[in-house]
Amino acid sequence: MIIAALLDTLALLWQELGYPLARLLIFISIGLMVAGFIEALNWTRKMSVVAGPMIRFGHLSDVTGAAFSMAFFSGVAANTMLSEAYDKEQLSKKELFLANMFNSLPAYFLHLPTTFFITLSLIKGAAFVYIGLTLGAALLRTLGIAVLSHFLLGPENLSEKQGAREVEKVSFRLAGQRTLARFKKRIHKIIRLTLPIYIIFFGLSEAGMFQLLKEFMAGHLSFLSWLSPKAVSIIALQMVAEFSAGLVAAGALLQDGTMSSQGIILTLLIGNILSSPIRAVRHQFPYYAGIFKPGLAVQLIAFSQSLRAFSIAFVTVLYFWMVW
Repeated sequence: MIIAALLDTLALLWQELGYPLARLLIFISIGLMVAGFIEALNWTRKMSVVAGPMIRFGHLSDVTGAAFSMAFFSGVAANTMLSEAYDKEQLSKKELFLANMFNSLPAYFLHLPTTFFITLSLIKGAAFVYIGLTLGAALLRTLGIAVLSHFLLGPENLSEKQGAREVEKVSFRLAGQRTLARFKKRIHKIIRLTLPIYIIFFGLSEAGMFQLLKEFMAGHLSFLSWLSPKAVSIIALQMVAEFSAGLVAAGALLQDGTMSSQGIILTLLIGNILSSPIRAVRHQFPYYAGIFKPGLAVQLIAFSQSLRAFSIAFVTVLYFWMVW
């Protein structure tokens, strides 16, 4: 009996803690290897061609452009590339913050297929408008950062030394050796930071701290009294549970005609804004703290989430003005 209970506990710990942590470390390791290999081969300038016009207009470096391209496939690899460049003083702290926020558009596209098909299956045609508005917000963030960078970073930000180094031809074998050496050096530090932070956050979650925080925020929505009670319930579900829970409720209310598609879209946008801080702290900080220093990770998340909230709020107000 005791052995069976112990095995059940170990299985639960593996499912809730061990597997997600192992998966996170594997993705961070892959990102670290990919970013290091690209850097070792001096491919950053080639990869930055994708965002060439915006990079040049914003006076951003090739590393930022390469990270932008990489973010379409792996956010971990893109952030690892930025962290590596920052540690080697190829990026200033100012450009690091700008580059992290500049990646809003590719980061959005990375999750777009899953988000779109889940949303489409639950709220039907309203999904096209909702996805269009959130995509527009992501595009505004990237374009806005390009404009801001144009004024905050001068043309001198582009390093001649970096450009000269990038034309050096490196064999795949040598690049692999450099990548492996750098990986061994960094992975130990990342594990030392990620493991305790992830375990602490797991403990807080199991103790119900995040649930209490969600319920507290969901219970203090009096400033949304202008919305219908059903709309507030969708927002509360997005905050207390997950985005998909709010979508299910929204789909049911849309199906029985209780709420219009315009009301559903507006409600989901507001819920998106209000629920994102908790999701960022719970899911984003543990892996950010493994790539960047914890203090820097907090600052990066705070800036990127503030910009995200502002951009979605902007398109929400615009949509409200157009349909109401």
